[in-house]
Amino acid sequence: MSDPTDLVAEIEALEEKLAEAKASITRRFIGQERVVDLTLSALLCGGHGLLIGLPGLGKTRLVETLSTVMGLDGNRIQFTPDLMPADILGSEVLETASDGKRAFRFVPGPIFCQLLMADEINRASPRTQSALLQAMQERRVTVAGEDRPLGTPFHVLATQNPIEQEGTYPLPEAQLDRFLVQIDVSYPDRATERGILLATTGVAEEEAHAVFSAGDLLKAQTLLRRMPVGDSVVEAILDLVRAFRPEDASADERVRQTVSWGPGPRAAQALMLTARARAMLQGRLAPSVEDVVAMARPVLSHRMALNFAARARGDSLHDLIDTTAARITRIEAAA
Repeated sequence: MSDPTDLVAEIEALEEKLAEAKASITRRFIGQERVVDLTLSALLCGGHGLLIGLPGLGKTRLVETLSTVMGLDGNRIQFTPDLMPADILGSEVLETASDGKRAFRFVPGPIFCQLLMADEINRASPRTQSALLQAMQERRVTVAGEDRPLGTPFHVLATQNPIEQEGTYPLPEAQLDRFLVQIDVSYPDRATERGILLATTGVAEEEAHAVFSAGDLLKAQTLLRRMPVGDSVVEAILDLVRAFRPEDASADERVRQTVSWGPGPRAAQALMLTARARAMLQGRLAPSVEDVVAMARPVLSHRMALNFAARARGDSLHDLIDTTAARITRIEAAA
């Protein structure tokens, strides 16, 4: 059993390091503090992030900056309709040695790294998207019948254009569930956009510097899981996740009438981890129910779906999540 005093000191030291990392990131990715926090949360929790937004909002720039700041070996894949699974995983090639003997040699694909940027992931066909399923869950891939481990740590940060745009494919539910958080990247406000203009159209641009190493990140991920969580937070997570399952007794009438399928246990795990990450990024030693509510939308919005009638009425999934989370919070407070 670790000494609580030592745990507090370790958490406080990590919080200082995270503040330095955020400062380095924002030199190149100006504004959008919530986007930066959510992306860092995904890495701290050992998970993957899905950044959704229109082209030109800095999603690729953010991932490139994170690779530098977190000290990770990064690769980038531009997903296109003609991309094949072998272009991601790698393939075996037949080589002839100097003595005339032939043998197969495995040529690793770009997935063999520590931080993979899957750019415009929804522009590739479902067959190619499925090449990431095993990698994202098991941190290894099977090629030619042989298991091959990936980098340690291994994270996927994927960018996605809105599905309404031409030439895109919706990600399957099984793959969406493997993303710890969905990060919505919106247009910057006027002051932020002014800062972007001044910072990026001159002769030189600000550079990010490494704050973490791969080893530091692995230690941070272990420390995050040691952060204590109160019973009230655990109960709030369970209440919230179960409230979105139409067949559950705790679901209200609005959920039963609008939700086609709700979040599974992986959503509860994600809420537990990301609530801790949010508390750590804000300099606190333990998460609160407020952290659970704040992380509800990025954790749940890609793990549930509205039914046809609700979509036809123009119901908003985000509004449903926010109002249900607020209702759960009131019940917890009253109890």
